[in-house]
Amino acid sequence: MKRINRPLAWLPLIISVSLAAGIVVGVFFNSRFYLSPGQKKLADILSLISNDYVDPVDVDSLIELTLPDLLANLDPHSNYIPAEDLKAVNDELEGSFSGIGISFTMFTDTITVNEVIPGGPSEKAGLFPGDRIVTINDSVVAGMGIPNTEIVKRLRGDKGSVVKLGVRRSTSKKLLNFEVTRGDIPVNSVDAAYMIDSITGYIKVNKFGRTTYDEFLSSLARLTGKGATQFVVDLRGNGGGYLEMAIMMANEFLPVSAPIVETRGRHYSENTAIASDGNGSFQNAGLVVLLDEYSASASEIFAGAMQDNDRALIVGRRSFGKGLVQRQVTLPDSSALRLTVQRYYTPSGRCIQKDYRLGERSAYEQEILNRYEHGEFFASDSIHLNTDLEFHTIGGRKVYGGGGIMPDVFVPNDTVGISSYYINVLNAGLLQKFAFQFADRNRDALTKAKSLDAMLRLLPPDDELLGQFVSFASSNGIPARWYYINISQRLIVNYLKALIASDTLGRETYYQVVNTDDTTVQRALRELREGHAIVPVMMQMPDAATASEAEEPQIN
Repeated sequence: MKRINRPLAWLPLIISVSLAAGIVVGVFFNSRFYLSPGQKKLADILSLISNDYVDPVDVDSLIELTLPDLLANLDPHSNYIPAEDLKAVNDELEGSFSGIGISFTMFTDTITVNEVIPGGPSEKAGLFPGDRIVTINDSVVAGMGIPNTEIVKRLRGDKGSVVKLGVRRSTSKKLLNFEVTRGDIPVNSVDAAYMIDSITGYIKVNKFGRTTYDEFLSSLARLTGKGATQFVVDLRGNGGGYLEMAIMMANEFLPVSAPIVETRGRHYSENTAIASDGNGSFQNAGLVVLLDEYSASASEIFAGAMQDNDRALIVGRRSFGKGLVQRQVTLPDSSALRLTVQRYYTPSGRCIQKDYRLGERSAYEQEILNRYEHGEFFASDSIHLNTDLEFHTIGGRKVYGGGGIMPDVFVPNDTVGISSYYINVLNAGLLQKFAFQFADRNRDALTKAKSLDAMLRLLPPDDELLGQFVSFASSNGIPARWYYINISQRLIVNYLKALIASDTLGRETYYQVVNTDDTTVQRALRELREGHAIVPVMMQMPDAATASEAEEPQIN
């Protein structure tokens, strides 16, 4: 297999592409040469408050409180980020942060280690899954009602700094003390990449962060080495991230000079039109992309490029509908402004941004709930497309702008097995609690399993596992109602198996279990097996002069 670990040749030239959740990275600040009447009025008001208000007022603090409300009168995606929150906001998309390298659950008000990241600081210090963290830097944290966000702050810190942990472990009667030197911890974008059948690779991408393309490309290469000739790329629930990552991922599947995305804003000189460079290593692979109502921005850019180029089959439900691009401006006090500066357009020319009114964020945020109440999650004929915004794919198929990406194959929300009992135990968090306790009691045996199948064979028979859970739920306030339990039996058991697998063998195994009953994944596999996404549609290429220009996009 040829070497595929390389960036697009033209990407270093793009200094302003950005977050698919719309961020354009960089420091930018507009100089002001004059004040408008409104700006002068605001300055006068602040001066009056500062000098004449009955009590002394910290005007800077007043401005800090006012800025979010000011931006709330713009589009729903422009916002202000205080300096103290900026690092935390950026950490996950940047691909790493400094910490101790564990994932944990607050179980009965105690920090319980679920996973120790291989090669990370905690593994090197000797921590194990199942350990209970009782103290952090000699301060008791168990049973103190400390919120998760505060625990995260105490565990994270500068690279090279040391945190002291007091740990309870089942094999020791004494509190164990560890000193963990914080280090860089990767934040993975790919939750799962495995062979779902003999020729199909499944890849779950949870966001578009700084490392997403490298993770995605590595997953493609690894699955190809296992025999994959076609792929299911799952972007359900993926709210976006860096636009650059979506562009690079799309490039892997497209022939030379295929359009990927165009951005247009107030300043013509900053508009861009980006096309593929023809160096993608998976141009002939069968491809299905999964979307749902929470797939937004970068997810929609990738899916839109595939759909408009007739390159992949889109399966699932209509996506969120975010077609606005934000520029992140770092302000002098290290706070930041994310200001909408452009709209992006898919290759057919459509902007998929859903309708909004300036300042009316509440209605915008309720739009997904409105879709649900109108039945869109369950029937495709409940979807109201804006037929005035009609566009065409390269093969001539009709697609529509103004409200997300409509899949080629609609799969309704699966309600099979949903009952009042299932909803009650799910809302109470009892499925997760039971699975964790079960995994914790049997951790030694389960983690020694050499494969997921081997681990699943160690579990009790389905009826017995269900019975244990029902007893657990009863002891936690949810009485057994067997009529409804029987309706939800398969759903409950499969979910418990997935959670137990995740707690013992890692997050990827969760998807390996739940996907066996996932109607959207199973429909994607059916479409691939029936040959609906095997051979890419041949595209009519532009002439040589246009193609040459497409390989070297410019931004001023």
